[in-house]
Amino acid sequence: MSFTTMTSAPLPPARLRRIAHLALDLDGTVYNGGTLFPFSRPFLASMRDLGIGCTFLTNNPSKSAADYRASLARLGIDCAPEQIYTSALATIDWLRRERPGIRRLFLLGTPSMAGEFTAAGFTLTADDPADAPDAVLVGFDLTLTYARLCRAAWWMKTGRPCFATNPDLVCPTDQPTVLVDCGSICAALEKATGRAPERVFGKPDPSMLTGIMARHGLAPDQIAMVGDRIYTDIAMARRAGALGVLVLTGEATVADAAAAQPPPDWVLPSLAELGENLRATRT
Repeated sequence: MSFTTMTSAPLPPARLRRIAHLALDLDGTVYNGGTLFPFSRPFLASMRDLGIGCTFLTNNPSKSAADYRASLARLGIDCAPEQIYTSALATIDWLRRERPGIRRLFLLGTPSMAGEFTAAGFTLTADDPADAPDAVLVGFDLTLTYARLCRAAWWMKTGRPCFATNPDLVCPTDQPTVLVDCGSICAALEKATGRAPERVFGKPDPSMLTGIMARHGLAPDQIAMVGDRIYTDIAMARRAGALGVLVLTGEATVADAAAAQPPPDWVLPSLAELGENLRATRT
């Protein structure tokens, strides 16, 4: 058995044979901006051949799973609905499991995000002091209005619990603007109310991985988180007890990986090398 060149020491073959599912970051891992990496489709086809499941993860809740499937299809990647896991879906799974009494939400989010919650059985309350929610939920709201921001602050001041889908302060863009993300909206609410969200989902919160494990009946050592950011992807893997695989096709560099404490479990140039090494343990 031979392993291809890698940036860190190879993992024991027995450890790799335990991997039954991959949680894949998107931008910087599968594609760069709007450009698919040339190895991504062959890698995904190889995982299908090996019987290794794949779920695509994103912290961005502004688009629904159906929206992401359509975006991936335009890049030539076909995936099933259950292969998309957004921070909104992680929030839904956690609320159902941990706070089943919360059914009415005052939501700061896009229509696509709102649709995910209504489809999951939640009721979204209006901007009306008579329409009381069980909790406030803050997302990456590109349709945010001042009135709804004030209403969210009001419900927080009255003691309603508040949750947030993701911690990102800004959403990356190549346009001449700053996309104010969920974390910044939460910062404004905290300044106005003196209260921070009780829980913030999305990477690096481990619920992004524990939700996938629950959906597929996986133990932590059966899933690997693959991404290009140490402080989100790799940090989440460590918090969830999963294997953290850093690929160098996005943000992090070899120097970043060397300086990280604790370091990633595995550092590879790209998905291509990951695929080759997983295949080597199964032949």
